[in-house]
Amino acid sequence: MKTVLDYLKVNQPRFLEELGEFLRFPSISAQPEHRGDLLACAKWLTQHCASIGLTAKLCPTKGNPIVLARTPARSGRRPRVLIYGHYDVQPPDPLELWHSQPFEATRRGRNLFARGSADDKGQLFAHLKAVEAYLKTGTELPCDLIFVFEGEEEVGSESLTPFLRQMRKQLACDAVVVSDGDMPAKDMPALTYGLRGTVALEVTLRGPARDLHSGIFGGSVENPATALCRLLAQMHDAKGRITIPGFYDDVRPLSALERKELRRIFGSEEKYRRMLGVPKLHGEAGYSSIERTVARPTFEINGLTSGYQGPGGKTIVPAWSRAKLTLRIVPGQKPEKVLKSTIAYLKKLCPPTVRMEITDAHGSTPYLVEPTSTHAKAALRALQAGFGKKPVLTREGGSIPIVNDFKQVLGVDTLLLGIALPDANIHSPDERLDLDCFAAGQRMSAWLWQELAR
Repeated sequence: MKTVLDYLKVNQPRFLEELGEFLRFPSISAQPEHRGDLLACAKWLTQHCASIGLTAKLCPTKGNPIVLARTPARSGRRPRVLIYGHYDVQPPDPLELWHSQPFEATRRGRNLFARGSADDKGQLFAHLKAVEAYLKTGTELPCDLIFVFEGEEEVGSESLTPFLRQMRKQLACDAVVVSDGDMPAKDMPALTYGLRGTVALEVTLRGPARDLHSGIFGGSVENPATALCRLLAQMHDAKGRITIPGFYDDVRPLSALERKELRRIFGSEEKYRRMLGVPKLHGEAGYSSIERTVARPTFEINGLTSGYQGPGGKTIVPAWSRAKLTLRIVPGQKPEKVLKSTIAYLKKLCPPTVRMEITDAHGSTPYLVEPTSTHAKAALRALQAGFGKKPVLTREGGSIPIVNDFKQVLGVDTLLLGIALPDANIHSPDERLDLDCFAAGQRMSAWLWQELAR
């Protein structure tokens, strides 16, 4: 390993120049006018993979192409690992809040600023550089590696699942590695072993056939806005628990180890309160804020509208009211079951004076890798070796649907090993990649193949 690690250390300046070339492409998947930039970026990435010794090709899809690369074929059975990343990025707006050009990599101190530096070009590049160190020094890789880089992650990954199904045999592997997230702090490399899923729906209550004059008709009909507020207020009890019958039956409880690890990460509740700017924290009784946000289910109103919203007043009883709702669900819960019980409960609470419509109902499954599994332990050892710090186990409150696609289509678990920091400004102006984490991520990746092979 000394040869591999020395190669990484010596070549850091060149790696940053190459990453700067990669970041120069405005590969914005949300904007059709950048379709050509996405193709050019994918071609550059394919050529770069080939230049470091990988077999690489560009795979067309109905959307943006997928880059598929492999380590050289060898005889004998070795562990096979798939590394996923995405080369598309978010729009850079608002441009006036950037302190340098979003598609010109700019180094300030130990940070590299550019759109995509942390999400996800810089993180996937760390894995490529680690493999380059093996191939260019003639050091034997103990694993066979497959790289899948897509160009639609920021717009829903519509082409990825069909690609996985079409290429199932060629992509057969023992595990998937994804570095497309963050770690709690610079001295806390982390394995993210759990994600929440989602259930989403839109609820509309309809009352009168049209908006009514509130002076002439008010008091004789149910106001749909009032009815909706009263209905939604019944979704939580006084202790912050969701009142849907049977909602918590399938929730997987946190173990003592998990609660201990989350306490290590979180720090002060008061500091968290000040950061959020709220007068007092709130949530389900009996749990800390970090436990509530990463490991407990939630019911949230994302949007609420009814009646007149313009300047001045308009005295009406509105004809309808509407709410956009999402529930974050945790390992053990199934989105289909939660959606069904939620709809049934909403209908039960709906008064007979209005008509309820439910649309845009969908969900995604929570994800969990056992933190004591063989692969998880291997990842923790690699994090320790790469960063020189004791790693932590963490869960995220958000959802990454692609990990469930890997599980369902390829039948394997995913190791989430993000190397960005919480202040990386992902999706925001002045996105940045910490260069110490970039270098440590390369070392972690180099060690990971050794540890997984064990």
